[in-house]
Amino acid sequence: MYKTYFQNTKVMANTPSNMLPLGTLAPNFKLLDTTSDEQKSLQDLKGTKGTVIMFICNHCPFVKHLNAEIAKTAMEYQPKDISFMAISSNDAENYPQDAPHLMKLISMEQKYTFPYLYDESQEVAKAYDAACTPDFYLFDVDLKLVYRGQFDNSRPGNGIPVTGEDLKTAMDALLAGKEINEKQKPSMGCNIKWKKQ
Repeated sequence: MYKTYFQNTKVMANTPSNMLPLGTLAPNFKLLDTTSDEQKSLQDLKGTKGTVIMFICNHCPFVKHLNAEIAKTAMEYQPKDISFMAISSNDAENYPQDAPHLMKLISMEQKYTFPYLYDESQEVAKAYDAACTPDFYLFDVDLKLVYRGQFDNSRPGNGIPVTGEDLKTAMDALLAGKEINEKQKPSMGCNIKWKKQ
């Protein structure tokens, strides 16, 4: 059912988004922003015209593949009053490369202009029904979900350029007050590294 990618001789499971129902109200949260070392809530960070929330992590090859274009897209749309924030929910105890102090370093290296939040309890990922890294969500001015799924069709090794086309098309429609196509493709990536219960 799942395709696999070989990355450093390890087999990576290709996990799709769960596709949270459109119209869902964004669950509130308060998390540590590793870039400022401050607690930040959704209400603190939401945009006046839209809000992008993405679940990413430091080590995932799917995220690394998109990182430069994610940073560029945020810089393009933040002045248009769409806010961006990234959340890492991975179990940092078993995946130490995803620890908060390293999140801060990645944020600086990749020139993120948005908060990179640490979901230590994993409750936020569960509230958003997030499944993979990266997983993208776009909410309107009322924090209702209008887009969820992939950044674009590009994946590591498939030769398709990274453009952010799917997310950008949804943001452009939101800003223009146009209807957003409800036919949306799931994102694909590494599964979120859940803590063992």
